Amino acid sequence: MIQALDILKQVNKPAEFAGMALLWHKDQHIPGSTQYSIKRYYTQDKWTTEDTGMFVYHFNADQPRENFLELRFCISGNRYCDNKVCGNCNQLPTEECAGPLRTVDIFSFHFTSTFLHQFLHNVKLTTTKDEVLAFKHPNAFTKIFPLSMRKRATLDSVLNHSYTGSLENIFINAKIHELLLQSLDVIVDDEKEEGFTCKFLADDRGKESIYQAREILLQHIGDPITIKELSRKVAMNECYLKKGFKEVFGTTIFDFYQQQRMEHAKYLLYEKALSVTDVSALLGYSSISHFSAAFKKHTGLKPCELLN
Repeated sequence: MIQALDILKQVNKPAEFAGMALLWHKDQHIPGSTQYSIKRYYTQDKWTTEDTGMFVYHFNADQPRENFLELRFCISGNRYCDNKVCGNCNQLPTEECAGPLRTVDIFSFHFTSTFLHQFLHNVKLTTTKDEVLAFKHPNAFTKIFPLSMRKRATLDSVLNHSYTGSLENIFINAKIHELLLQSLDVIVDDEKEEGFTCKFLADDRGKESIYQAREILLQHIGDPITIKELSRKVAMNECYLKKGFKEVFGTTIFDFYQQQRMEHAKYLLYEKALSVTDVSALLGYSSISHFSAAFKKHTGLKPCELLN
């Protein structure tokens, strides 16, 4: 099966991947900012590779005008079809649902040295991050990193927004800056690779259990599961599970679960035009008021404001 790393290495090449077909492609240049590309592929097989990012520092001392930074991301895509009258997606997705499409989204964000220079005015180059942004770091490099939920949420917002025209440029520009800031964390000042602080994540079994927990949470969007039940399903101590989940995904189990519930609620309200009452029930809330409060806390909007 094709792996995320294989895709990221060829993201800027006209490549075809076995078992994958291009569904959608967008190239955009924001004036005075960055150039980005988004490709969505349909994949015939179930996507099991973890979401992955790549930080590319291209440096050539002899040709400074050609220096650039690039962020590349490969994530599992939207599982729902675009057919708003389809009844399959009115309920929560299941393995038997014929409506969802298995997709993979691939992003590329390109930052020129001219663009990055604006952030270095009156800045002393005291860290490796500063040197990279100023293209004073002497060696080109590429770093691979797993995606935290914060980065994943930012990428999801790039894909799913309602802005058009100049407002879209403003919104995307803000999100790209956010991604750049978040991704600079992969650069370590002592130039040593950061490892997991939780020792039990050093082996593949520990990390596999954490990713399994994430999948179980996604399967229980409408049927809340306790951490105790979750720890039993993945055969991991509750304390280890909570610590490991936070380290791998950059968020707590509760915050991740709430975010996924609210994102699905937005989809059901806006795309499927379900009522607030129906969505509240589908997501397992005991009352509409509790759902409305959680939704507003997450989105800043009342659920009724998304109804068509």
